[in-house]
Amino acid sequence: MHELSLCGAIADIVTRHAEGRPVQTIHLRIGQLRQIVPDTLVYCWSLFTADTALAGSRIDVEHVPARLACRACGDRRELDAAPVFACPSCAGTDLEVVTGEEFLITSLDLTGA
Repeated sequence: MHELSLCGAIADIVTRHAEGRPVQTIHLRIGQLRQIVPDTLVYCWSLFTADTALAGSRIDVEHVPARLACRACGDRRELDAAPVFACPSCAGTDLEVVTGEEFLITSLDLTGA
């Protein structure tokens, strides 16, 4: 369960940027191709932050679908739940991942800010 270690990294970043101000919500953008289970990350956050200055804060996840672009024919498609890395238009496999690899903190909601 690497989500717990991710919570440690998120907490370090959030603590630095909050500069002592209370944190209500951490907004994250997580791509479909990241091997992160958002529900597990949210659960681990509550465990990780218990008895810390971040206790009571919550994680809000924006899911980013994976989109691929075929370099051969230019077709752009969103991946289905069961990804197939071949162009549905020309069957080419020279694909570029356009979105879906994101994992970033986009903003913080701070109390009294």
